[in-house]
Amino acid sequence: MKIRNKYLQTMRSKLLRGTALIAGSALMAVPLAFGFAQSAQAAACENPDELTFAMIPTEESVAELQLYKPVTDRMAKLTGKKIQFFMPTSYASVVEGLLSKFVDVAVLGPYTYVIANSKDPSVEVFATYAKKPGHMQEEGPGYRGVLISKKGSKFTTIESLKGSILGLTDPGSTSGNLMPRVVFSKVIGTELENFFGKVAYTGSHELSSVAVMKGKVDAAFVASHRFDNVVAKGEASLEGVNVLWKSNPIPQDPFVYRNTLCDDIKANIAATFLGLKNDPNAQKFLANVKSNTFVPMTSSDYDIIRDLKAAKDARK
Repeated sequence: MKIRNKYLQTMRSKLLRGTALIAGSALMAVPLAFGFAQSAQAAACENPDELTFAMIPTEESVAELQLYKPVTDRMAKLTGKKIQFFMPTSYASVVEGLLSKFVDVAVLGPYTYVIANSKDPSVEVFATYAKKPGHMQEEGPGYRGVLISKKGSKFTTIESLKGSILGLTDPGSTSGNLMPRVVFSKVIGTELENFFGKVAYTGSHELSSVAVMKGKVDAAFVASHRFDNVVAKGEASLEGVNVLWKSNPIPQDPFVYRNTLCDDIKANIAATFLGLKNDPNAQKFLANVKSNTFVPMTSSDYDIIRDLKAAKDARK
Protein backbone atom coordinates (compact mmCIF):
# COMPACT_ATOMS: atom_id res chain seq x y z
CA MET A 1 0.00 0.00 0.00
CA LYS A 2 1.41 3.38 -1.00
CA ILE A 3 0.41 6.88 0.05
CA ARG A 4 -0.47 9.12 -2.85
CA ASN A 5 1.17 12.51 -2.62
CA LYS A 6 0.88 13.59 -6.25
CA TYR A 7 -2.89 14.09 -6.29
CA LEU A 8 -3.11 16.87 -8.84
CA GLN A 9 -0.60 15.30 -11.21
CA THR A 10 -2.39 11.94 -11.22
CA MET A 11 -5.84 13.49 -11.51
CA ARG A 12 -4.66 15.66 -14.40
CA SER A 13 -3.36 12.55 -16.15
CA LYS A 14 -6.72 10.83 -15.74
CA LEU A 15 -8.57 13.87 -16.99
CA LEU A 16 -6.32 14.13 -20.03
CA ARG A 17 -6.91 10.47 -20.86
CA GLY A 18 -10.65 11.06 -20.52
CA THR A 19 -10.47 14.09 -22.83
CA ALA A 20 -8.62 12.08 -25.47
CA LEU A 21 -11.23 9.35 -25.37
CA ILE A 22 -14.07 11.85 -25.70
CA ALA A 23 -12.39 13.58 -28.63
CA GLY A 24 -11.74 10.28 -30.41
CA SER A 25 -15.32 9.15 -29.91
CA ALA A 26 -16.67 12.42 -31.28
CA LEU A 27 -14.73 11.98 -34.54
CA MET A 28 -16.08 8.48 -35.02
CA ALA A 29 -19.64 9.17 -33.94
CA VAL A 30 -21.21 9.88 -37.35
CA PRO A 31 -19.61 7.25 -39.61
CA LEU A 32 -19.49 4.53 -36.99
CA ALA A 33 -22.63 5.14 -34.95
CA PHE A 34 -23.51 1.48 -34.51
CA GLY A 35 -19.93 0.49 -33.78
CA PHE A 36 -19.59 3.34 -31.31
CA ALA A 37 -22.73 2.22 -29.49
CA GLN A 38 -21.29 -1.28 -29.16
CA SER A 39 -17.95 0.10 -27.94
CA ALA A 40 -19.69 2.36 -25.42
CA GLN A 41 -21.63 -0.59 -24.07
CA ALA A 42 -18.45 -2.66 -23.79
CA ALA A 43 -16.69 0.20 -22.01
CA ALA A 44 -19.63 0.92 -19.70
CA CYS A 45 -17.68 -0.18 -16.66
CA GLU A 46 -14.25 0.92 -15.46
CA ASN A 47 -11.44 -1.58 -15.04
CA PRO A 48 -8.40 0.39 -13.78
CA ASP A 49 -5.03 -1.20 -13.12
CA GLU A 50 -5.04 0.19 -9.58
CA LEU A 51 -7.59 1.36 -7.04
CA THR A 52 -7.22 4.42 -4.83
CA PHE A 53 -8.55 4.18 -1.28
CA ALA A 54 -9.21 7.16 1.02
CA MET A 55 -10.89 7.85 4.34
CA ILE A 56 -12.15 10.94 6.13
CA PRO A 57 -9.40 12.38 8.33
CA THR A 58 -9.21 11.70 12.04
CA GLU A 59 -6.58 12.45 14.65
CA GLU A 60 -5.51 8.82 14.27
CA SER A 61 -5.25 8.84 10.47
CA VAL A 62 -1.59 7.81 10.29
CA ALA A 63 -2.06 5.02 12.84
CA GLU A 64 -5.24 3.90 11.07
CA LEU A 65 -3.33 3.81 7.81
CA GLN A 66 -1.04 1.12 9.24
CA LEU A 67 -4.00 -0.77 10.70
CA TYR A 68 -5.71 -0.70 7.30
CA LYS A 69 -2.80 -2.53 5.68
CA PRO A 70 -4.30 -6.04 6.13
CA VAL A 71 -7.52 -4.66 4.62
CA THR A 72 -5.82 -3.12 1.59
CA ASP A 73 -3.69 -6.26 1.19
CA ARG A 74 -6.89 -8.30 1.19
CA MET A 75 -8.47 -5.93 -1.34
CA ALA A 76 -5.43 -6.24 -3.60
CA LYS A 77 -5.62 -10.03 -3.44
CA LEU A 78 -9.35 -10.26 -4.14
CA THR A 79 -9.49 -7.61 -6.87
CA GLY A 80 -6.11 -8.33 -8.45
CA LYS A 81 -5.39 -4.58 -8.38
CA LYS A 82 -2.67 -2.45 -6.88
CA ILE A 83 -4.06 -0.39 -3.99
CA GLN A 84 -2.95 3.20 -3.54
CA PHE A 85 -3.80 5.27 -0.46
CA PHE A 86 -4.80 8.94 -0.63
CA MET A 87 -4.18 10.83 2.63
CA PRO A 88 -6.90 13.52 2.77
CA THR A 89 -6.83 16.88 4.55
CA SER A 90 -10.59 17.26 5.04
CA TYR A 91 -13.94 15.55 4.49
CA ALA A 92 -14.37 17.67 1.36
CA SER A 93 -11.09 16.48 -0.15
CA VAL A 94 -12.29 12.86 -0.04
CA VAL A 95 -15.51 13.83 -1.83
CA GLU A 96 -13.52 15.81 -4.39
CA GLY A 97 -11.40 12.73 -5.04
CA LEU A 98 -14.47 10.55 -5.60
CA LEU A 99 -16.18 13.05 -7.89
CA SER A 100 -13.04 13.52 -9.97
CA LYS A 101 -12.66 9.70 -10.23
CA PHE A 102 -9.28 9.95 -8.52
CA VAL A 103 -10.59 7.97 -5.52
CA ASP A 104 -12.31 4.62 -6.15
CA VAL A 105 -13.05 3.35 -2.62
CA ALA A 106 -13.55 5.47 0.49
CA VAL A 107 -14.79 5.76 4.04
CA LEU A 108 -17.06 8.79 4.48
CA GLY A 109 -19.15 10.32 7.22
CA PRO A 110 -22.92 9.81 6.75
CA TYR A 111 -23.54 13.47 5.91
CA THR A 112 -20.54 13.58 3.61
CA TYR A 113 -21.84 10.49 1.81
CA VAL A 114 -25.27 12.06 1.26
CA ILE A 115 -23.64 15.18 -0.18
CA ALA A 116 -21.37 13.15 -2.47
CA ASN A 117 -24.20 10.86 -3.59
CA SER A 118 -26.44 13.84 -4.37
CA LYS A 119 -23.71 15.32 -6.56
CA ASP A 120 -22.89 12.01 -8.25
CA PRO A 121 -25.11 8.93 -7.75
CA SER A 122 -22.19 6.73 -8.81
CA VAL A 123 -20.82 7.18 -5.27
CA GLU A 124 -22.54 4.17 -3.70
CA VAL A 125 -22.48 2.78 -0.16
CA PHE A 126 -21.96 -0.97 0.22
CA ALA A 127 -21.13 -1.61 3.90
CA THR A 128 -20.41 -0.29 7.37
CA TYR A 129 -19.18 -1.79 10.61
CA ALA A 130 -21.36 -3.04 13.44
CA LYS A 131 -19.87 -1.59 16.61
CA LYS A 132 -19.22 -3.38 19.87
CA PRO A 133 -20.65 -1.67 22.96
CA GLY A 134 -18.14 0.75 24.48
CA HIS A 135 -17.92 3.52 27.06
CA MET A 136 -20.42 5.73 25.28
CA GLN A 137 -21.01 3.70 22.11
CA GLU A 138 -23.97 1.33 21.84
CA GLU A 139 -23.81 -2.01 20.05
CA GLY A 140 -24.79 -2.15 16.37
CA PRO A 141 -24.35 -0.27 13.07
CA GLY A 142 -25.34 3.08 14.56
CA TYR A 143 -23.96 5.80 16.83
CA ARG A 144 -25.16 9.00 18.47
CA GLY A 145 -24.19 12.64 18.44
CA VAL A 146 -23.56 13.64 22.06
CA LEU A 147 -23.19 17.07 23.66
CA ILE A 148 -20.61 16.98 26.44
CA SER A 149 -19.09 19.39 28.95
CA LYS A 150 -16.36 18.87 31.52
CA LYS A 151 -17.39 17.37 34.86
CA GLY A 152 -16.85 19.92 37.62
CA SER A 153 -17.50 22.90 35.35
CA LYS A 154 -20.52 25.16 35.71
CA PHE A 155 -21.92 23.79 32.46
CA THR A 156 -24.25 21.13 33.81
CA THR A 157 -27.42 21.87 31.84
CA ILE A 158 -28.27 23.02 28.33
CA GLU A 159 -29.51 26.34 29.72
CA SER A 160 -26.18 26.93 31.49
CA LEU A 161 -24.41 26.81 28.11
CA LYS A 162 -25.94 30.10 26.93
CA GLY A 163 -23.10 32.43 25.93
CA SER A 164 -20.45 29.67 26.20
CA ILE A 165 -17.89 28.41 23.67
CA LEU A 166 -19.09 25.46 21.59
CA GLY A 167 -16.88 23.06 19.64
CA LEU A 168 -18.09 21.52 16.39
CA THR A 169 -15.93 19.15 14.30
CA ASP A 170 -16.08 19.74 10.53
CA PRO A 171 -18.72 21.29 8.23
CA GLY A 172 -19.08 17.86 6.59
CA SER A 173 -19.68 16.01 9.87
CA THR A 174 -23.07 14.49 10.67
CA SER A 175 -23.00 14.36 14.47
CA GLY A 176 -20.46 17.18 14.77
CA ASN A 177 -22.29 19.75 12.63
CA LEU A 178 -25.45 18.66 10.79
CA MET A 179 -27.28 17.12 13.77
CA PRO A 180 -26.51 20.07 16.08
CA ARG A 181 -27.61 22.62 13.52
CA VAL A 182 -30.82 20.86 12.48
CA VAL A 183 -31.99 18.91 15.54
CA PHE A 184 -30.36 20.54 18.56
CA SER A 185 -31.21 24.04 17.32
CA LYS A 186 -34.87 23.04 17.81
CA VAL A 187 -34.10 22.13 21.43
CA ILE A 188 -32.71 25.62 22.13
CA GLY A 189 -35.20 27.33 19.82
CA THR A 190 -32.66 29.25 17.77
CA GLU A 191 -29.52 28.97 15.66
CA LEU A 192 -26.35 27.82 17.43
CA GLU A 193 -24.63 31.17 16.86
CA ASN A 194 -27.54 32.98 18.56
CA PHE A 195 -27.35 30.80 21.68
CA PHE A 196 -23.63 30.22 22.16
CA GLY A 197 -21.10 33.01 22.62
CA LYS A 198 -18.76 31.43 20.08
CA VAL A 199 -18.94 28.42 17.75
CA ALA A 200 -15.64 26.97 16.51
CA TYR A 201 -14.63 23.99 14.36
CA THR A 202 -11.91 21.81 15.92
CA GLY A 203 -11.22 19.52 12.95
CA SER A 204 -12.20 16.15 14.47
CA HIS A 205 -14.30 14.46 17.15
CA GLU A 206 -11.15 13.46 19.00
CA LEU A 207 -9.89 17.04 19.06
CA SER A 208 -13.31 18.26 20.25
CA SER A 209 -13.28 15.74 23.10
CA VAL A 210 -9.78 16.77 24.18
CA ALA A 211 -10.69 20.46 23.87
CA VAL A 212 -13.50 19.94 26.39
CA MET A 213 -11.22 18.09 28.79
CA LYS A 214 -8.55 20.83 28.57
CA GLY A 215 -11.08 23.66 28.90
CA LYS A 216 -10.40 25.09 25.45
CA VAL A 217 -14.12 24.88 24.69
CA ASP A 218 -16.95 24.76 27.21
CA ALA A 219 -18.91 22.06 25.40
CA ALA A 220 -18.74 20.07 22.19
CA PHE A 221 -20.75 17.74 20.01
CA VAL A 222 -18.93 14.44 19.51
CA ALA A 223 -19.75 11.07 17.99
CA SER A 224 -20.18 8.38 20.64
CA HIS A 225 -17.72 5.98 19.00
CA ARG A 226 -15.13 8.70 18.43
CA PHE A 227 -15.32 9.72 22.09
CA ASP A 228 -14.55 6.10 22.99
CA ASN A 229 -11.30 6.42 21.00
CA VAL A 230 -10.21 9.26 23.26
CA VAL A 231 -11.10 7.22 26.35
CA ALA A 232 -9.01 4.34 25.00
CA LYS A 233 -6.02 6.70 24.77
CA GLY A 234 -6.48 7.80 28.36
CA GLU A 235 -7.27 11.41 27.41
CA ALA A 236 -10.86 11.37 28.66
CA SER A 237 -13.31 9.26 30.64
CA LEU A 238 -17.07 8.90 30.65
CA GLU A 239 -17.02 9.81 34.34
CA GLY A 240 -15.12 13.00 33.48
CA VAL A 241 -17.85 14.56 31.32
CA ASN A 242 -21.43 15.68 31.65
CA VAL A 243 -23.66 14.23 28.92
CA LEU A 244 -26.14 17.04 28.28
CA TRP A 245 -27.91 15.73 25.16
CA LYS A 246 -27.96 12.73 22.82
CA SER A 247 -29.28 12.43 19.28
CA ASN A 248 -31.30 9.55 17.90
CA PRO A 249 -29.17 6.74 16.38
CA ILE A 250 -27.26 7.64 13.21
CA PRO A 251 -26.04 5.01 10.71
CA GLN A 252 -22.29 4.37 10.98
CA ASP A 253 -19.68 5.68 8.56
CA PRO A 254 -20.46 4.38 5.05
CA PHE A 255 -17.84 2.49 3.04
CA VAL A 256 -18.38 3.45 -0.59
CA TYR A 257 -17.12 2.76 -4.08
CA ARG A 258 -17.80 4.29 -7.44
CA ASN A 259 -20.44 2.04 -9.02
CA THR A 260 -19.02 2.72 -12.49
CA LEU A 261 -16.35 0.14 -11.66
CA CYS A 262 -16.91 -3.28 -13.25
CA ASP A 263 -19.22 -5.61 -11.33
CA ASP A 264 -16.54 -8.13 -10.42
CA ILE A 265 -14.37 -5.37 -8.95
CA LYS A 266 -17.25 -4.01 -6.89
CA ALA A 267 -18.16 -7.48 -5.67
CA ASN A 268 -14.59 -8.13 -4.57
CA ILE A 269 -14.31 -4.75 -2.85
CA ALA A 270 -17.47 -5.54 -0.89
CA ALA A 271 -16.18 -9.04 -0.12
CA THR A 272 -12.97 -7.47 1.21
CA PHE A 273 -14.88 -5.85 4.08
CA LEU A 274 -17.82 -8.21 4.56
CA GLY A 275 -15.42 -11.15 4.95
CA LEU A 276 -13.02 -9.49 7.40
CA LYS A 277 -14.51 -11.33 10.38
CA ASN A 278 -13.09 -14.57 8.93
CA ASP A 279 -9.64 -13.14 8.15
CA PRO A 280 -7.11 -13.69 10.99
CA ASN A 281 -4.90 -10.89 9.63
CA ALA A 282 -7.71 -8.36 9.98
CA GLN A 283 -8.58 -8.91 13.62
CA LYS A 284 -6.38 -6.04 14.82
CA PHE A 285 -8.11 -3.71 12.37
CA LEU A 286 -11.57 -4.84 13.56
CA ALA A 287 -10.48 -4.38 17.16
CA ASN A 288 -9.31 -0.85 16.34
CA VAL A 289 -12.73 0.11 14.95
CA LYS A 290 -14.40 -1.66 17.92
CA SER A 291 -16.22 -4.10 15.67
CA ASN A 292 -16.56 -7.83 15.10
CA THR A 293 -17.96 -7.60 11.60
CA PHE A 294 -19.07 -5.45 8.69
CA VAL A 295 -22.69 -5.43 7.52
CA PRO A 296 -24.15 -4.62 4.07
CA MET A 297 -25.71 -1.17 3.68
CA THR A 298 -27.74 0.50 0.94
CA SER A 299 -28.37 4.10 0.03
CA SER A 300 -31.83 4.08 1.62
CA ASP A 301 -30.27 3.32 5.02
CA TYR A 302 -29.05 6.93 4.96
CA ASP A 303 -32.41 8.52 4.16
CA ILE A 304 -32.53 9.85 7.75
CA ILE A 305 -29.44 11.91 6.90
CA ARG A 306 -31.04 13.12 3.65
CA ASP A 307 -34.05 14.30 5.66
CA LEU A 308 -31.73 16.21 7.99
CA LYS A 309 -29.87 17.74 5.07
CA ALA A 310 -33.15 18.78 3.43
CA ALA A 311 -34.28 20.41 6.67
CA LYS A 312 -30.94 22.25 6.98
CA ASP A 313 -31.07 23.42 3.35
CA ALA A 314 -34.66 24.63 3.76
CA ARG A 315 -33.58 26.93 6.58
CA LYS A 316 -31.06 28.81 4.45
